[in-house]
Amino acid sequence: MDGEGTLNFYNQADKLKFMALYRLSFILLFVSNVVFAQGQKSLNLWDLHNRGLLQIVNRESKAIQEEGKNIIRLSEGKGEGLVWLPTKGLKNGIVEIEMRGKDVLQRSFIGIIFHGLNDSTYDAVYCRPFNFFAKDSVRKIHAIQYISHPTYTWRKLREERSGIFEKEIENPPNPNGWFTMKLVINNKTIEAFINQSQKPSLVVEKLTERMDGKLGIFIGDGSGGDFYRITITNMM
Repeated sequence: MDGEGTLNFYNQADKLKFMALYRLSFILLFVSNVVFAQGQKSLNLWDLHNRGLLQIVNRESKAIQEEGKNIIRLSEGKGEGLVWLPTKGLKNGIVEIEMRGKDVLQRSFIGIIFHGLNDSTYDAVYCRPFNFFAKDSVRKIHAIQYISHPTYTWRKLREERSGIFEKEIENPPNPNGWFTMKLVINNKTIEAFINQSQKPSLVVEKLTERMDGKLGIFIGDGSGGDFYRITITNMM
């Protein structure tokens, strides 16, 4: 190969190398944007409470340290209690909460609010720990529940569409202990997983057309509860 041919060869090789690096940088940029769009955020509820950043509705609250955990404790009370989180609205994503109720009949309803509009309009999935190990077969299938207030209350759904929006939890956790509930929100499909289970305990289709909104903690009528942390993964 003569000198000119050698030079052309190396110029061509450099061009190919440059194009390969350009494509790689474009791919890395694209991946980084996707990761950012699907970023995960962990909320320290104890810290948010102490900084006055939680909007608490119809409950008394306090931040305490117990068994090595910094937690918030919400009081029992009449009607539903809500805790609105200081986050942007969520359309699709994963919300996981670590919480603790108690095995006392009709005194423990704890869960997650999503697609919230205001204090009376929201969707939620919550657990009834007192039904986790119920010997009564009817109570047992009422362990986890989806609602969409104000129209679709638990009572209306049970009376009109029994067995669809509330289910049994297989291999339930200790009703007096800490456990996690993870919601996977994918457009109108909602899945709820308990602890590390790979099988959802509840799969439902949303009953409203509202596809975005605020996130929060749900506490049912007569219930209090303890809450440790919430992790949010926003899927664009």
